[in-house]
Amino acid sequence: MADTQYILPNDIGVSSLDCREAFRLLLPTERLYAHHLSRAAWYGGLAVLLQTSPEAPYIYALLSRLFRAQDPDQLRQHALAEGLTEEEYQAFLVYTAGVYSNMGNYKSFGDTKFVPNLPKEKLERVILGSKAAEQHPEEVRGLWQTCGELMFSLESRLRHLGLGKEGITTYFSGNCTMEDAKLAQDFLDSQNLSAYNTRLFKEVGQDGKPCYEVRLASVLSTEPILDSEMNSKLKSYEFQGSNFRVTRGDYAPILQKVVEHLEKAKAYAATSHQEQMLAQYIESFTHGSVEAHKKGSRFWIQDKGPIVESYIGFIESYRDPFGSRGEFEGFVAMVNKAMSAKFEWLVASAEQLLKELPWPPAFEKDKFLTPDFTSLDVLTFAGSGIPAGINIPNYDDLRQTEGFKNVSLGNVLAVAYATQREKLTFLEEEDKDLYIRWKGPSFDVQVGLHELLGHGSGKLFVQDEKGAFNFDQETVINPETGEQIQSWYRSGETWDSKFSTIASSYEECRAESVGLYLCLNPQVLEIFGFEGADAEDVVYVNWLNMVRAGLLALEFYTPEASSWRQVGARGPLRREEPEAHMQARFVILRVLLEAGEGLVTVTPTTGSDGRPDAQVHLDRNKIRTVGKPALERFLRRLQVLKSTGDVAGGRALYEGYAAVTDAPPECFLSLRDTVLLRKEARKLIVQPNTRLKGSEVQLLEYEASAAGLIRSFSERFPEDGPELEEILTQLATADARFWKCPSETPSGQA
Repeated sequence: MADTQYILPNDIGVSSLDCREAFRLLLPTERLYAHHLSRAAWYGGLAVLLQTSPEAPYIYALLSRLFRAQDPDQLRQHALAEGLTEEEYQAFLVYTAGVYSNMGNYKSFGDTKFVPNLPKEKLERVILGSKAAEQHPEEVRGLWQTCGELMFSLESRLRHLGLGKEGITTYFSGNCTMEDAKLAQDFLDSQNLSAYNTRLFKEVGQDGKPCYEVRLASVLSTEPILDSEMNSKLKSYEFQGSNFRVTRGDYAPILQKVVEHLEKAKAYAATSHQEQMLAQYIESFTHGSVEAHKKGSRFWIQDKGPIVESYIGFIESYRDPFGSRGEFEGFVAMVNKAMSAKFEWLVASAEQLLKELPWPPAFEKDKFLTPDFTSLDVLTFAGSGIPAGINIPNYDDLRQTEGFKNVSLGNVLAVAYATQREKLTFLEEEDKDLYIRWKGPSFDVQVGLHELLGHGSGKLFVQDEKGAFNFDQETVINPETGEQIQSWYRSGETWDSKFSTIASSYEECRAESVGLYLCLNPQVLEIFGFEGADAEDVVYVNWLNMVRAGLLALEFYTPEASSWRQVGARGPLRREEPEAHMQARFVILRVLLEAGEGLVTVTPTTGSDGRPDAQVHLDRNKIRTVGKPALERFLRRLQVLKSTGDVAGGRALYEGYAAVTDAPPECFLSLRDTVLLRKEARKLIVQPNTRLKGSEVQLLEYEASAAGLIRSFSERFPEDGPELEEILTQLATADARFWKCPSETPSGQA
């Protein structure tokens, strides 16, 4: 049996996403708009398979063929006849559901590989004796030969996503290192090209020089067209002694289907902003232009308070080891009016609340750009995982000048983070009932503050291409040094490019700290409907949840590499997750422990089952007197270092707190083993499908089980499932050489 951290347990929680009432309230044209946007999102989400691991497209194709030919109940009879136990077959269903949920065989939160929890030989018998194998013997056998070994392999490099010797990634060819990634980023910056929609492939030329292909995602490849912006970039370059070639056409047949449904959605757009937004997205995906996607995002920001909300593209760069390349995602959701009203009140209070943050006014944006902030019920979220909230767009220049939107995904929160008392770890008994009662409400408060005033606050000091500064060099003083500002962002530099591998976690930490700091404000608590003792309980549970999350974060630390997983460079975090970017929560835990005076303690214990355990304790009477001043000092330093682009100072501060050692009294390295021993697997979420019957859109829902999740995917592409699987395997095979050792030869490619 594999190590438990590399399998999904049979009793993993599975929940269905409920959006029935919100969908029922849509008008017929709104349903058609939502349907075609959902189709575009689901098609585009398949690109994630090609962005994850070399074997992921083959695994997806193999599993899809199996369950199209026999549904989970039918395949079960065959599996039991082949000698599988009920537990082994359930393990296979859970593995399949995990691949579909994560769009690949690596966890979307944590970037750890997961493998089937049953013997490889037994699974081979099931696959090769299945109805799918009877119908298409060569194809199924070829798929199994291509991905079977890799499906089960836990060779050290394959256990996690990473670059070079640190792990596997398909954003880069297998021979790329962090040095190659840095060189490529410098090249992209020199040509004013974004990395968001690119992958990097390295080969060695006949002259011995490295040759890099920067491949843009687009429907079009190299054919000439009246497309001057992108055509002028598609050529070869010499840069710092290396050859670079910019091409396009990555994921072309997949993006073609995305574009077709965006065109259909445009016919049902409710506003001109939506029409123009979709036109620019179509332009972006057709030609490979990030600038067009930015233009579309401008129209999206201006489309205030739509009934059907959506966003689509190469968005989040968490899983790029260098932190610059975006994973494809698309979501479609409908407004939850009750919670949105609270968020609107918070938006109205934002300018006043920003003044409460612990940095000088010069370090705050010149003008707060009032965002849309709504609570939505998700209809579709295609990609590698479903977040609880989003703060987008990711483009720093748009965020500083045009604004952004905050989105809380209410029906995701309702199912994904419900906690059973018996599975609640690391809390004192007297805290558990309080925690269960107030975790949801406190998380609403934290998400609101984190999204709006965390990611929405703070100014970057910039010198533009003409030499002009966006701050007064003479009068602005660094509160940490008492001196004038000594560093800033030059033209073309961004938060991502400067802070690189720590950018996303650092910013997540800043936003989480803002949430903790401002939740102490009575006005904030009143906005969410809490007063008196209830308000104090919300504050306590919010802080307690952060302390516990800091301990749970140790799962994401890799002692062998002395590094944290899933902490690629990012601008402000856009996907709010209790589990995502756990390094940030650990840093906050360290800050609160350092405050001393018994505010927080973490104590190793022995559980009632005789196994190692631990307890976190937060003294609620010291949150304001000890915790708040400590957080205030830390927050100010985070913001000052960010505003001034002081990478050296930022790294020293952040990496110092992020260090995991076995120093007493906490002994965090030893506690990591306890965290892994006691961890609960992340829930899987079953999403509905929409289907067009005549001019009417139907909502198809599925049971909350691994089998239900598999059925939802089996019915997701009724018109062209086999064609899509062929496309995926062809695209994967075309690039397979980039991840093979020189001595390897391709085997059994489908």
